[in-house]
Amino acid sequence: MMNADGGTSETLSLDALHASVGVRSGRKHVLSILVENKPGVLTRVAGLFTRRGFNIDTLAVGPTDDDAISRITLTVDGAVHPIDQVTKQLHKLVNVIKIRDLEPGESLARELALFKVNVAGPQRAEVMQICDIFRGKVVDVSKESVIFEVTGTTEKITAFDQMLKPFGLVEMMRTGEIAIARGRDET
Repeated sequence: MMNADGGTSETLSLDALHASVGVRSGRKHVLSILVENKPGVLTRVAGLFTRRGFNIDTLAVGPTDDDAISRITLTVDGAVHPIDQVTKQLHKLVNVIKIRDLEPGESLARELALFKVNVAGPQRAEVMQICDIFRGKVVDVSKESVIFEVTGTTEKITAFDQMLKPFGLVEMMRTGEIAIARGRDET
């Protein structure tokens, strides 16, 4: 119902407001999934999340110490849908060997990013200092641009991105998180 100034007369709850603008409020889940290294496995795993209405935030797939097994690391927002239902469905997939929802305090997560920045002259030194502060590496230099490599938490990568934008960020590529459990536990 509209009031005279064009707004609604109904009061929105904070939850309704968050839902309407897509703001996240739940715990980010980092799932480490061991699967058989066979064609179509990634499609079936991603399809399961799609059918359940999950948006996969990051997805990284790579080999393990065993050539027959790959590890899928994916992050999803647990606020929108309960994660336990989808993990039960994942266990039913033939090629899935093991699933672990990695707790933030019990795991170590990292991401790799490459940033290309158009920078020359005195600004180049300033950008190089920012790279040093973030413990990044210069991996390519040309007359007009510099490419940086930064590894760290998602928050660190995002902070580095925000620092570079005013200098003329041309391109950025992020891998998505990979994670491993701390201690002697295997995933």
